[in-house]
Formats: sequence, C-alpha cells, structure tokens
Amino acid sequence: MRGNFVFPAVTVCAAALTLPFLATPSGATAPNAPSGAAREVPSRAVPGTTRSLPLGVGGHRLGPDGAGAGLEARRVSPFSLVGIVWDDAAAELRGRAQVRTRAIGTGAWSAWQDVQTYDDDRPDPGSPETRQRGLRGSTAPLWVGPSDGVEVRVAPDKAAGKAAGKPALPSGLHLELVDPGAEPAAGRPLGRHAPATPGPEDDEMAASAANAPLAPLGATEIPALGRPDSARDVAATRPDVVAQAGRPPGDEPGGQGDPEVHDPETSALTDPEESDVYEPALGGRYVGPRPRIVTRAGWGADESLRERGFVYTGSVRAAFVHHTASGNEYSCSQSGSVIRGIYRYHVVSSGWRDIGYNFLVDKCGTIYEGRAGGVAKPVKGAHTLGFNTNSMGIAVLGTFAKNNPSYAAVDAVATLTAWKLGLYDVNPLGTAQLVSGGGNLYKKGTKVRLKVISGHRDGYATECPGDRLYSRLGSARSSAARLQGR
Repeated sequence: MRGNFVFPAVTVCAAALTLPFLATPSGATAPNAPSGAAREVPSRAVPGTTRSLPLGVGGHRLGPDGAGAGLEARRVSPFSLVGIVWDDAAAELRGRAQVRTRAIGTGAWSAWQDVQTYDDDRPDPGSPETRQRGLRGSTAPLWVGPSDGVEVRVAPDKAAGKAAGKPALPSGLHLELVDPGAEPAAGRPLGRHAPATPGPEDDEMAASAANAPLAPLGATEIPALGRPDSARDVAATRPDVVAQAGRPPGDEPGGQGDPEVHDPETSALTDPEESDVYEPALGGRYVGPRPRIVTRAGWGADESLRERGFVYTGSVRAAFVHHTASGNEYSCSQSGSVIRGIYRYHVVSSGWRDIGYNFLVDKCGTIYEGRAGGVAKPVKGAHTLGFNTNSMGIAVLGTFAKNNPSYAAVDAVATLTAWKLGLYDVNPLGTAQLVSGGGNLYKKGTKVRLKVISGHRDGYATECPGDRLYSRLGSARSSAARLQGR
C-alpha cells in the first residue's frame, strides 16, 4: 500500500447492527448510473445480484480532520464479494481502503481487511473495451464469504490532492456488494441450433460452441487428454473454425474484408485494433497433455451479463500469471462462487465486456475457463495492462504477497501452459517479443522481450502476482517444458 495512514479505532453501537435490510430497487439501472443510485442487475442464468452503495465523504472519520470517505456499519442484503468503484476509469484511488463484514450464520464481525486500491488487471488503454460506455475505475475485488453486514473506511494518501485542482479521492465512490448466487444446476444439453426467440440460451450456446470439438454443447467440463492425442487440439485454435449455427450465407472465411479473424457469435470481423493477422498454430510436436478444464457452464457464468461477441488476437506467444488479490479465505467448494463474483465485478461494476482473465486456477489445482471465446483459441483478455494482445492471462485465486500458493495450483499453471502454449509452438523456457499497448513500464508501441511465462509485474509495475507466487514461476516453466517433451 502507498502512503501512511492513521485509522482510529471505531466503536460500533449495537443499534447499528440491527438496521433493516436496505430496500431493493425495482428493475435495473445502467452501469453508468449517476452517483448515489442503487443498482441491481438480475441474473437470468444463475441467481445473483450486484448492489452499489454510495460512500459518504467525511461522514466516517478516517484520518486527520475527518478526511476520507466511508460507510457506517449496517445490515444489508446477503453478499460474498466486495469492491469499490468510481466514475473516472483513468483516475486512481490513492489511499487506503478497508472493510469489515458480518458473517451470515454466526453474526460475528470480521477484523478490518485491506482492499487493494488499484486493479491493474484490466483492458489496454485506448482499446475499444476501454472506450465503451460505463467503464469505471475500480479496486481489486475482495472475497469475504457469505455476509449480511458491512462497514467501510477510505483514507486518502497524505500526498493526494496536494496538486492544484485535484481532489484527494476520485469522485463517485461506490461500494459494490456482489452476491454470486447459488451453485448452477446440473448441465443440460443446449441443442444443435439457437432458439427462434433470442434469449440467454443464444449466448450460452455460443460460449459453449466456441469450445468445439473439445467438448459437446452444454458440457460443464473439458476432459483431460494425454499425449500424443492432445496434439489434435491444434485444430481447435482457429477463431474461424466454429459451429456454423446462425452464420449468414456468404460469411464464410475468405469472403470480403479481412478474412483472417472472425467473431463466431455475431459473424462479424473483429476490430482491427484488437488483432494482428491471424497466425495459424504450428504446434503439434510439443503439445503438452490437455488438463481438465471446468467450462463457463460448469462454474455458472450468466452469459446474459457479458457483451456479445468474442474478440481474438493473432496468436498466443506468452502467458502472464496473476493472483486475484481477492484473499485466501475460500474453500475449493466455493471456487465457482468466487469466480462468479469476480465475473460480476468485472462486468457489472467495472464495465468490462467479460471477465478479464483467460483462465483461473484455485488452491486445489482446478482450472476454470475465463473469458468466453474458446479455451484453445487466442481470445483477447483484460489481464495485463499494455500486453493483452497475443498473450493469455492465468489468475490463481488468492493473494500471495505473504502466503505461499499451493503446489497443486503451481502444477496446474504448468500443465495449462504446457498445453496451451504448445498449441502455438511456444517453448515455456523461451522468450517472446510483444508490443506494448501502453503502461507504466513501457510506452505504447515499445517492442519488449519477456519470458514466455511471466508474472504480471514483468509487464507492469505492480505487486501482482505476489512475491510468493512469482518466486514459483521458474518451477512452472521447467515443469511445462518437461510436459511438452522438450
């Protein structure tokens, strides 16, 4: 954390803990609703909600002269993940944010927990995703478990606001309370064709069809596959080789315009700014065994939340490893809930088109599909500011500045990279040249050579993925190369 802060002790009276649940608004408001408006976005696929509460400025004494913002202790509708957002996506929250929550069941209040005030796992500056309406600045999300009470305090950095005309804290601070909903029902077949009436099934089918032929429509997982059979997965890397359901006549690859990279959901070509010319995967000889991957249907993604269509880049030349900075207080049985919470936070609260990471890994070593578009394909994510093109982002659920990642999680990173990088003929022990899209380490357009398996901090000045996970990347590289048969 940056700066020095003084957080005086806060005494919460019993009356504050018996406040009624906040009223639930009827209907939903747009993600760019004015500051102070409650916002709830219903889920059509998996129950869940996102509530947004304005943080009062100066009303919660946090530092010298009462500077800061916050929310007095109150009882609220159930939630499991929290974060803080603000109006200007380009602004930074220079300060310290803390929350404490009341556990459902026991009624006990947690100790104060820090919320990472910067979220540098995000879309590239100037990309179509950052230009879309409703994009917001945001902290990292924090998993707190099933809760029904919350208190927040935010204190600005001592140096913040000293520059003329700049407020100490960004405007429009809101607390986001995310209820990821119950676990999804058992997977059901989606059928061979999209329904006649547009609905969430269209989006579900498109997301599932993007994984053909690795798994059938509606599959909740993609099965593991050993070598050398996994080499056949190279055929699934092409963005323009997808299920043909709903594609208009004459829109086959090779038609007018740039035929290289297609959006299989809308049959539209991807934005030229988002993609290099597609480079056919050359892998085959060194493809590692395919790991078991839980699909979006498996962890319960509400496909109606995300933006329609998929965006691809030219290839996958590197993998960036992250931690989610969402805390380690989750069980493996809760991993799907954590991912649904992060997904809602990225899309509903922060205004991204989809969850930012291409893959997520939990402490038990289970691998989950992240951003939609096909696990074998070069899907463009929003994970490493400046280096989202021609790369993939793998996020390990947890915070690893002072805590060691599990051996199972590191092994999963190695297995996943051995397979996915092998599909693109990339050696995990090698280096890759990428072009920066702009960031705090490299200016836009700078050609940078990085290790094929890098930590987020290698492309951006950040603590991510935490010292303890970063120190294990050498082991992951060696294991991945060995799995590829190198």
